[in-house]
Amino acid sequence: MSVITKSDPPVVASDVEKGKTPLPTSDESSSIHSATPGEDNEAAATPPSTQLPFSKGRCIALVLTVTGAAFLNTLSAQAVVIILPTVGRELNIPEGRVQWVVSAYNLAFGCFLLLWGRIADIFGRRKIFIWGSAWVAVTTAVNPFLPNEIAFDLFRGLQGLGAAANVPTAIGILASTFPPGKAKNYAISAYAAGAPLGAVFGNLISGFVASYASWKWVFGVIAIMAAAITIAGIAIIPLPKHTLHDEGATVKGSVDWIGAFLVTSGLLALLFALTEGNVVGWSTPWIPVLIVVAVALVVLFVLWQRHLEKTGRRAPIMKVSIFHSKRFSAAMLTMALFFSSFNGFLVYATYFYQDYQGLSALQTTLRFIPTGVVGVLTAAAVSQLLAKIPAYKMLAFGNLCVSVSCLLFAVPIPSDTTYWAYGFPAMVLSVFGADVAWPCLILFTSHALPAEDQALGAGLVNAMGQIGRAIGLALATAAQTAVMAKERGVDVQEVGRVVEWEHASLMGLRAGEWLNFGQGMGALIVVLVAFRGSGIIGKAH
Repeated sequence: MSVITKSDPPVVASDVEKGKTPLPTSDESSSIHSATPGEDNEAAATPPSTQLPFSKGRCIALVLTVTGAAFLNTLSAQAVVIILPTVGRELNIPEGRVQWVVSAYNLAFGCFLLLWGRIADIFGRRKIFIWGSAWVAVTTAVNPFLPNEIAFDLFRGLQGLGAAANVPTAIGILASTFPPGKAKNYAISAYAAGAPLGAVFGNLISGFVASYASWKWVFGVIAIMAAAITIAGIAIIPLPKHTLHDEGATVKGSVDWIGAFLVTSGLLALLFALTEGNVVGWSTPWIPVLIVVAVALVVLFVLWQRHLEKTGRRAPIMKVSIFHSKRFSAAMLTMALFFSSFNGFLVYATYFYQDYQGLSALQTTLRFIPTGVVGVLTAAAVSQLLAKIPAYKMLAFGNLCVSVSCLLFAVPIPSDTTYWAYGFPAMVLSVFGADVAWPCLILFTSHALPAEDQALGAGLVNAMGQIGRAIGLALATAAQTAVMAKERGVDVQEVGRVVEWEHASLMGLRAGEWLNFGQGMGALIVVLVAFRGSGIIGKAH
């Protein structure tokens, strides 16, 4: 059985004036849909929005399968954070380098999203999703048996490379399978819930496994999940009926490898510098130099993409014209600020319970349980609300919730106050906000781009999230370090680690959460300014 769908129809001025869609106004929409949508490589013709592309059972199975990619990606990143001290001791990794067990994954994931998104749109999303998932399964299974630091970090990077292939491809599959309407709202809401829930369950699974078995089984569980997603992808994702060709070019000649090199190396340099800046210090000479080089490479990438789009010789990796829409640009900025705030909250909440209060991995894990329950319930509700409430109201509400979560950990509430007074409300609000805002941003991006760019669009959204996360964490860490150094009366380079129940450590963590709060409020302001007056994003066109 195969999926039979087609690209979403372009937005017309009359639709915008009537408030039927939150996409850019007529003068902006032309740039977004400047490319004539051809047949998607997964699809052929659009069924009515009230009709499912195939049986209800298979639609549900498809959504669960591709949602597994988003869930597993954040679970893999977060689960390792809990066992990081144990891994460092087992492999004799110096404290200054142990963070690379996490950073290697995040770097590879963030840097290759755009490239894999374009490759998937050209060569077939089903194929890339399956191979990406299989790659994650194999590299994760091997990882815990590697005896030294370099090999261990290398395979963590290879896992991120596989995740960069299947995560944007998953969104592309959903966007090209379901036409605008109720079914697509359900699908996108379910997928969007996967990322924050993965972060939550990463804590839960890692905490329980590390408490009752070897830390190596954390990787074993992740590998088993990835293998299950691979098998489900083979069985459930329909085979493509058509292959997308650019006019005058073969499929293999369609990949802009020059652009791929520029954007991948630029993002790699930027994320590496931001990650290492927190470790070696921002005054280290090569850090600002590398940031300048990264920015230069990204600028060259944009100029090269603009040249390709104008000349039409070869399809660019990313059409620069999509950013002519102020609302589309605002959506990408919102994604960066939102993800930075939400991820920062999770990181600093973990620091607070595990490092400052000295709780065990299991005790820390138990404090994240409410987020999992609320996340599932919120995703179910949002799938209904997308077709009833304007996008800007949902985005504003979601970002406000995440901001308040950060605020509860930033204000001077006595640190020995019961968890139920402020920890529990913060956990609930954080995932509540994430599962409201995230589906809106994905759905907006899907509607703003033609069918042949759906996986690329998903890669762009996720890349903005990763860049926002890296920049936000760097800023929050800098604020935390500066405050701790001031409170301890030492130089920033000599500040040391968080100490249990120390006043200076508490003030540093609160400074980090204030930074996270500020980024969340920044996202809220962007939404209120750029999205005000937008229509209901979940209505069928």
